[in-house]
Amino acid sequence: MTPDEFKAWRKGMGLRQKEAADRLGLRKRMIQYYEKGEREGKAVEIPLTVELACFAVSKHVLTFDGIKAEKLPRSKRTADGTTKSGNRPTSGKPGKKT
Repeated sequence: MTPDEFKAWRKGMGLRQKEAADRLGLRKRMIQYYEKGEREGKAVEIPLTVELACFAVSKHVLTFDGIKAEKLPRSKRTADGTTKSGNRPTSGKPGKKT
């Protein structure tokens, strides 16, 4: 995934950088590095794990325990990834702020 593809994914999902960071379990600064493609003048590659997490988020997967994925119910999804209440779903993982 290139920096431009990553940014296009985030914008296509209707996520702000902070929202994307929360959904991917990253810090906002990493989102900025991935979108820029560099950090302090050095190239930054987007890891395969982040690419796969982007795919999971795009499929509305909230959590995965190695066997079963918990997804946001269809009745609560909209095309832009928000819930019908207008809120973004959270992962529900303990110890994580969302």
